[in-house]
Amino acid sequence: MKGLETVGDPLALYGGDASPVIAQLLQNAMAAYQHTSRAEAILWSAQAIDPACLPVYFALYKFYFYKFRLPDAEKVALMGLNTAARQGGFPAEWSLLTPSSASWHSAQGAQHFYLFTLKALAFIRLRMGKREQSLAMLDKLRELDPADSVGSSVIRDLANERI
Repeated sequence: MKGLETVGDPLALYGGDASPVIAQLLQNAMAAYQHTSRAEAILWSAQAIDPACLPVYFALYKFYFYKFRLPDAEKVALMGLNTAARQGGFPAEWSLLTPSSASWHSAQGAQHFYLFTLKALAFIRLRMGKREQSLAMLDKLRELDPADSVGSSVIRDLANERI
């Protein structure tokens, strides 16, 4: 499944660990990718079983993005941001965040997942024609992640090409 090609390997799950049950469901969703409604149902089953599992949100928003269902991808990315913020103990609203809101330099955990998902949301919004919203998110990412550990500069370059 495009975007989920490595989810069967528990070490490759983006966003942290998943239980064996969730990892298997993600693998099943990957195998069912061509059957959109089946894959979607499997992914939402995984989310219902473990709503705190960040790799499920990653899989869902990637699934919707590659199916060109951008409003659904946006919705799930926002759900992932909220979940990561709860786990990280910082505000979910990206515009309220500061460099001192969390340990943003961590290469793993809820903070890193939040930054990566905010980058994904900026890309989703750019693809939806919401360039100004995307650029505002990218500005926040530059503030929170000046080392560009999640690669938001790539999305910024795309946004600037669209001027």
